[in-house]
Amino acid sequence: MSKSNIRRSMPVFPISIVMQLTELSARQIRYYEEHKLISPARTEGKRRLFSLNDIDKLLEIKDLLEQGMNMAGIKKIFSIQDESPVSEQDKKDAENARRDLSDEELRKLLRNEFLRAGRYQRSSIQSGDMSRFH
Repeated sequence: MSKSNIRRSMPVFPISIVMQLTELSARQIRYYEEHKLISPARTEGKRRLFSLNDIDKLLEIKDLLEQGMNMAGIKKIFSIQDESPVSEQDKKDAENARRDLSDEELRKLLRNEFLRAGRYQRSSIQSGDMSRFH
């Protein structure tokens, strides 16, 4: 497994970040897990941790649903993808087609995503506290 594949499969994102990156609800994400479309890692405390590969798969599920595909169709597509034999040449072609990120590029990408996600989580004290008095 190449370094980029290892990085992409490393479970590091909690569900709150995945929700912001994919614009899916926690319930939707858990539903896809129940249907074995994704399988995030679990911490000792049983919290889900997602990898970049999991996020890619969730975005693919979201796209297929938006195109009108139902869950049975999505499961069929994923099972075909999992079962289809891939030749070594196909693997090499796919690897060459995909741009490998350097460690620095990956850190920068993740830092920007966290900062952007954090921006949406912040609420001013005034708006949160004062809303009770309106």
